[in-house]
Amino acid sequence: SSAMPFCEICSEVLESDSDMRTHLLLSHLENEMSCPFCSLSGVSYDDLHFHICTAHKETDSQHSVVPNATGNARRSSAVTEITITSAKGTSEYSPAVRKKRVTQASSEASGHHALCLKNGATASNAGTALTQGATSREEASRTAVAAPSRTKKPLRHAPNFLGRQAQEEPSKHHKSKQQHLSSKKGHKFTCPMCTLVCADCFILQEHVELHLQDQAECEGGVQKYECPLCSVTCVDSSSLQEHVELHLEYGPTASEGPFPKLTLYTIRYAASARDSCRDLRLARKLQEEEEQKRKAEGSRQEAEDFKQLQRQFGLDNGGGYRRQMERSLERAVSQGRLTPADFHRKRVEMMESLASGMDDGRTQTTGLLAVVYEFYQREACAGTHVWLCADTDHYWTSAGDRGWGCGYRNFQMLLSSLQRMEQYNTALNTLRGSIPSIPQVQALIEAAWAEGVDPQGASHFSGRLQGTRAWIGATEIYAVLTAHQVRARIVDFHQPTGPSGTHPKLFEWVKNYFSLPSSRGSRLPPRVVKTTLPPIYLQHQGHSRSIVGVEQRRNGSMCLLLLDPGSSPAEMRKLLTQNAASASITHMRKFPGHLKHRQYQMVLVEGLLSPEEKQNRILNSKTLHAERIP
Repeated sequence: SSAMPFCEICSEVLESDSDMRTHLLLSHLENEMSCPFCSLSGVSYDDLHFHICTAHKETDSQHSVVPNATGNARRSSAVTEITITSAKGTSEYSPAVRKKRVTQASSEASGHHALCLKNGATASNAGTALTQGATSREEASRTAVAAPSRTKKPLRHAPNFLGRQAQEEPSKHHKSKQQHLSSKKGHKFTCPMCTLVCADCFILQEHVELHLQDQAECEGGVQKYECPLCSVTCVDSSSLQEHVELHLEYGPTASEGPFPKLTLYTIRYAASARDSCRDLRLARKLQEEEEQKRKAEGSRQEAEDFKQLQRQFGLDNGGGYRRQMERSLERAVSQGRLTPADFHRKRVEMMESLASGMDDGRTQTTGLLAVVYEFYQREACAGTHVWLCADTDHYWTSAGDRGWGCGYRNFQMLLSSLQRMEQYNTALNTLRGSIPSIPQVQALIEAAWAEGVDPQGASHFSGRLQGTRAWIGATEIYAVLTAHQVRARIVDFHQPTGPSGTHPKLFEWVKNYFSLPSSRGSRLPPRVVKTTLPPIYLQHQGHSRSIVGVEQRRNGSMCLLLLDPGSSPAEMRKLLTQNAASASITHMRKFPGHLKHRQYQMVLVEGLLSPEEKQNRILNSKTLHAERIP
């Protein structure tokens, strides 16, 4: 007769397959099943069968129940005590559901049982060590009914990690790790690869090792172990085990404790997190590339702006006065405005003027102040007072210095006035009574820097002006005058003092400068006064001009009289004709509404310096200070 079916869990012999399915459903699937060799409980038949066949393969082979030929169950002499407790307390089904007792197992099985339950933990007091998650009773029933008919696939045996630890002396690292895991006994530990939940971290450790053993893969003849939660591949199971423990300890949800429940959802969440991390790394890489591109673009733009600034201030090594004049003549030839013969003639004249160091006078207009004085004597209205400086020539920017030579031209205007005054002849005797050309003015400023005047200004231009189109300002005028023992002073109107950004205090200051010498006498000053004072160098952002007088009308309003290097000789020579003088004077007048730059600086000449005073000024010019008004 055929062998009678028997239960591999409790060793009960049944009469038919139908009785076996009923027995499994009532006695095991609706009750908590526990492993006879460790504290594993609360799992399905298939999971428990898998656990026994892998974790306790050797022990199970010694204590398994094998049916004999007559249908009776033949048991080995060493039989293990197996306890199956109903989850509902009192069973309302057949007596087969009640507790089954078998005699005590052999000492070898008991020793293995004690090894699996460390520190004196037994199957009865360990409670539910492993619970089945998210499985309904209907699904469990279908699994149990189909279980006897399934063919069990041979399972590879994974080494028992705890057994290996019992045989080998643990290192300090494993001792500290086990103490760390043992301190978390109040938590539930979920298998990251299936739905099982363990109450003991060592049980979970053994269970996960079985999964890892199956997932080990061979690459190039070397066995590799891939983490189920990320893409890391380890060379041995112990390294992978430590890596997985890090996942368990530092999971994605801090509210679930040190070992979060990595269920199927969280495994999918981990996969999604890996994708998110990959996207984040890609986003960071793109952001870094964009940042590098932005920095490169910023550096390129900064370099371009710096070059443009250098071109604007003539520091781009594009040549100085001579090179610009030559390019201007070449353009005139290419445009047909100048013949080749005239080009060579003008170029020779320019080279001779530069070699002499003196201005050729082609941009000079003389006798203007005398004409202005006569105009106001003739045309001034009653109540209008006018104060003029000493005779001064006008110099305008030529083709060689157009766009950057205003500071040099205003210095030439100032020198034209000083050279007419006897007290300055000694100080300016090195100029031999002539007006220096622009390259020669650059050489004079460099010589003043070499003496130690204004070292900050010298460092700004790297001590070099010749051969460049560099702009100059009030401090460079002060430096060259100080080097020639001329007493100069810089007055700084650093902010507006009137409505709409105007500078009424500047106008008042200029009026006092020109009017005080003539008002010291007891007599009433005339309406038009021509003083012996040199003109005032006036500098603002981007341009400079020369103040040659001030006009005050009956209502108290004032305007300055300015000579602008940007005005052509043809415009200035209109002053010399009586019919066009009125229009030219109007061009010279500048009211407060015309001077609305934020800052203005003026350079005044107030006599001569002694050698000692010059030396003191050179020493003090390391930190050049201007007189600030207000």
